[in-house]
Amino acid sequence: MFEYTFLRDYTTQLFMKMGCPIQDAKIVADVLMAAELRGIPSHGLMRVKDYFLMVDSGRINVNPKVKIIHETPSTATVDGDNALGPVAAKFSMEVAIKKANNVGTGWVATKNSNHFGIAGFYSMMALEHDMTGIAMTNANPLVVPTFSVSKFMGTNPIAVAIPTLKQPPFVADFATTPIARGKLAIMGKKGLKAPLGLVQDAKGNPTDDPDTLLHGGAILPLGGDTITGGHKGYCMTALVDIFSSVFSGANFGPFVPPQVAYLPLLEKSVGEGLGHFFGAMRIDSFRPANDFKQKMDEWIDTFRNAESGENQPKVMIPGDPERLNEEKLRKEGITIMPQVLAELNEVAGKLGVDILGEK
Repeated sequence: MFEYTFLRDYTTQLFMKMGCPIQDAKIVADVLMAAELRGIPSHGLMRVKDYFLMVDSGRINVNPKVKIIHETPSTATVDGDNALGPVAAKFSMEVAIKKANNVGTGWVATKNSNHFGIAGFYSMMALEHDMTGIAMTNANPLVVPTFSVSKFMGTNPIAVAIPTLKQPPFVADFATTPIARGKLAIMGKKGLKAPLGLVQDAKGNPTDDPDTLLHGGAILPLGGDTITGGHKGYCMTALVDIFSSVFSGANFGPFVPPQVAYLPLLEKSVGEGLGHFFGAMRIDSFRPANDFKQKMDEWIDTFRNAESGENQPKVMIPGDPERLNEEKLRKEGITIMPQVLAELNEVAGKLGVDILGEK
């Protein structure tokens, strides 16, 4: 196992060696390590090789000039200048928070960016300001609309973080699909089968192959088929795509550029890069902050006391599993999958950084 601070500093060093300014390298490392701590390794250190290959192939700008290109008192559009996603995203969420501080709410649409890690990192930035935070992003097309075999949408996550008084904050952070690409990749690396209802093969048939994306298959919308509400998942995924792309001027749906270097850039573009959308709302814009937070505590207490079904665990609140995982890993250390460790060491070797030994 590796200690959190050591891995964060090590990851920062890798991105500095890729050419990132130290502040940008720290941002990327913080986001990837937050994913590891919160039990979402599919968006953690596993992404270092993908990011490196994108940088190495010239597909990502490591010295971007991220800037606001349009704004009103409560809104802004940000051009990420083809930055590493976490750099453009953190800048954008800071703009949303500043605008919310001034006028009550802030909304930012971001274009010309790349994969930004876990959405929850950005929504949670609002918590320390007594604000509710919202973050979402579109992603490269791996997901089919209901009834289709055409990969037109991404896993398109959304995260909402709501402050509380004494209870831990409410943090809902989820893909609008039943599984993310990274989690399928982890299943494949471990030799596991994917539960039915998550993916389909190239002809639209159910499959348990976690590597089906490599053979023309696709991820299903949240809910699966129409009998289990897949059409509603399709709607959710579509909404995130529209907010992230049509509002900002980024590419939408099937035109989102691939976020891995081994896939060629698409011939057609309808916008610039990948898109995100962020929101921040001051809770005292609606009612006194303490009243709001006390009521959130009451809401959480109520739901924690919901009766569990037979042989089912105690009811949890969104954000509980991730918080508990973070508390544990900060104390015990982080285990890196052998395959991911090998990839990290491969990148480190190419950058001239000391490789990590197994712990």
